Amino acid sequence: MHIATVNGELNFVAPELTLIIPTRNERDNVEELLQQLTAALEGLPSEILFVDDSDDDTADEITRVGRELRTPVRLLHRSPDQRAGGLSTAVVSGMRAARAPWALVMDGDLQHPPEILPQLFATARRQAVDLVVASRYAGHGSSGGLDGGTRRSSSRFATRVAKLAFPRRAARVSDPMSGFFAVRLAALDVDGLRPYGYKILLELIVRNPRLRTAEVTYRFQPRHAGESKTSLREVLHFGRHLARLRLQIAREHKDAARSAPRARSRLVLFGLVGASGIIVNSAALWFLHLSAFRLHYLLAAAMATQVSTLWNFLLTDRLVFPTARTEGPWGRVWRFFAMNNVALLLRLPLLAAIVHLGVPVLAANVVTLVVLFAVRYVVSDRLIFGRPEEAVTPRAERPSLQPVKHLVDLAADGSKVDRARPKRIRYLPYRYDVAGIVTIGSQVRLPELEYFRAQWLDGDMDIAVRVGDVGRGTPLGRAVVTQFVNPTALRYEEHLGRLGANFRIDFGSTIDVTVGPLLARSPHVVYTNILEALLRFVVADRGRMLLHSACLVIDGHGIMLSARTDTGKTGTILRLLREQGGQFLSDDMTVIDEHATALSFPKPLTISQHTLRAVQASDLSPAEWRRLRLQSRLHSKEGRSVALMLSRYNVPIMAINAITQLVVPPPKYNIDRLVPCRTGSSTTVQDLFLIERGTDLLSNVTPAQAVEELMENTADAYGFPPFQYLAPVIVLGDGDYAELQRRERDVLASAVSKMRTRRIASNSFGWADTIPALIEADRRAAAAREPAPQRHHRRPPVPRSEAVRGMDGVPTSRALD
Repeated sequence: MHIATVNGELNFVAPELTLIIPTRNERDNVEELLQQLTAALEGLPSEILFVDDSDDDTADEITRVGRELRTPVRLLHRSPDQRAGGLSTAVVSGMRAARAPWALVMDGDLQHPPEILPQLFATARRQAVDLVVASRYAGHGSSGGLDGGTRRSSSRFATRVAKLAFPRRAARVSDPMSGFFAVRLAALDVDGLRPYGYKILLELIVRNPRLRTAEVTYRFQPRHAGESKTSLREVLHFGRHLARLRLQIAREHKDAARSAPRARSRLVLFGLVGASGIIVNSAALWFLHLSAFRLHYLLAAAMATQVSTLWNFLLTDRLVFPTARTEGPWGRVWRFFAMNNVALLLRLPLLAAIVHLGVPVLAANVVTLVVLFAVRYVVSDRLIFGRPEEAVTPRAERPSLQPVKHLVDLAADGSKVDRARPKRIRYLPYRYDVAGIVTIGSQVRLPELEYFRAQWLDGDMDIAVRVGDVGRGTPLGRAVVTQFVNPTALRYEEHLGRLGANFRIDFGSTIDVTVGPLLARSPHVVYTNILEALLRFVVADRGRMLLHSACLVIDGHGIMLSARTDTGKTGTILRLLREQGGQFLSDDMTVIDEHATALSFPKPLTISQHTLRAVQASDLSPAEWRRLRLQSRLHSKEGRSVALMLSRYNVPIMAINAITQLVVPPPKYNIDRLVPCRTGSSTTVQDLFLIERGTDLLSNVTPAQAVEELMENTADAYGFPPFQYLAPVIVLGDGDYAELQRRERDVLASAVSKMRTRRIASNSFGWADTIPALIEADRRAAAAREPAPQRHHRRPPVPRSEAVRGMDGVPTSRALD
């Protein structure tokens, strides 16, 4: 097959997108198609590749019109003996010839509207996906362009048949029969494709089940000219190809089942242990609820779960996974208990509902335990005990079930469709002025922003938070993020319908945030998972950066600390303020500008497990200490890792998070509650310390390295859902996600260039000893360089009695007491 370059002088451009258009006798559509494509692709680094199977002069028309275009056009004409397989093999030939990392496939009859190409490709680039399908059957899409009701009915019937044949693989998209899609070629096994007929997308989905997908809705258009190529022969080809694919997948599953006896035996053992655990749980529930203590059945069920969890762990650790040891026993115990108590949060509402139907408590309890058996096995097998290497066997490749479906609803008017229904009047009783940069009005009290409370604000706010019913009233199979383009809006829905942790964001002169009733009862989740992400990008849009860091002033010296989440930054700040005095500006997030000026952002401190060592016994009451033992364990690195693990599965993670925060509130304390200090308003940062755990180390860091690590640390702080789905669709003014990140990087690069940056590693949480001694050493060195008459201006030295000196006299670290 020969590929002709239609306008060769322009083909030196390295494209990001190859537009593949298979054609067969489409001469009358070529000129109009290329005119519309040229307008749609303006500004996109792209090329157009026609794969032509025509018997008329379609190829000549492509050459004639294409010569006049500024978009590179290439033509691959297949002779009759090369056309076996029809349109599908034409697309595969185009994929092999594509020069770009992304291929976008569309028909040449203008039934696929070219004007949606920019949004289709933008979704592909912004989201972490491999395949973006233009769908007629999602959101407000339409198949109205099909000729007559019979064609529309047959199209829907074929879609249902495909989904029945592949209930898991085809379920990832609403329109598996679409011929309009973009795919990342590196994610495909192109040589492994064996397509036939017109339905290439179904072949891609079935043979590449790990593809991450998103959908963009559109309205299917009438043909511009010519006649449809669909015929009875093509229908028969489709049926034969569907049967062949189904038989092949069945053989793969059969072969995999023969090779995995160890996995089956492990599942049987886990089932037997689980059955014994149900007996133990039921006995404990009977004793606590019906016999000795007569506790309420929900409280008794929660306590019985702790008893059966210990029983199940001991047997599971010894019998089911005896050779799997991913970490020490206490780590496995903690994860096992965390898994069972997260499951308990899901199980208690189900138990209450079944009991409400009149089922006896013990029987209802057994039902709920059995329902969650499969989830517990998967989590135990993959994430608590790990898999022994000898137990891992080849198995059929299964589709990746993305926990959240992403849909861009181009066919909807975002200002009118699915508007949230308010639960309260529009008045915003809580108002905040964040560092003089962003104003927020809210119907939900936001404790993290209490320092910025400004009830005197009136007029329009930059961000308005209201409570309302969001989304559909029926349950969903998985969470869905829907992006509306005109005007820009975003809706997040979870499995429980309006009872879940749903929210909607409408972007305009005021960013309107509507949260569902469940989220409204968990203000920490509203702030941390929704508002702080918005704050980050509004601050970036206004020329500053909301940086994940801590900031304080010691003896007039501005200091900033940055680290990955749960490294030990909070404990270090507490010790520095207690031992050195000074002013507190921030512990978690700092607003910084290009001149290295840091503004105060004093959120309450979260006391996690490792931070407890920096809190003194006299700081809290005995009751607070008792609560803190549980709270600090749950709201720590280990608890966060369990939550992040759950977020990779098809569970309502935002609802679980909100309920967890309601049942066990995070241990939040204002800084002056834990240590006597003053809160400063701003400072010029002179020293930046990147702290990390590891072998004791002190080294200088280049500005470029510092910028990269600060960006990574900030990204780590936003790692919990739904940030990764929300951020790529944010548009503020003329800035999208990529542009706002670029602005952040520019501000950070300018600020870091004005700081001295060092890295301090410690295995013993000793950064609070090293930092003051380093600052004092810097002052002594600076004083030594000053002219003699000025030396009397030096400040008194920082106490260093507890610092441990290295061989070169530079303090290293000491463990926190």
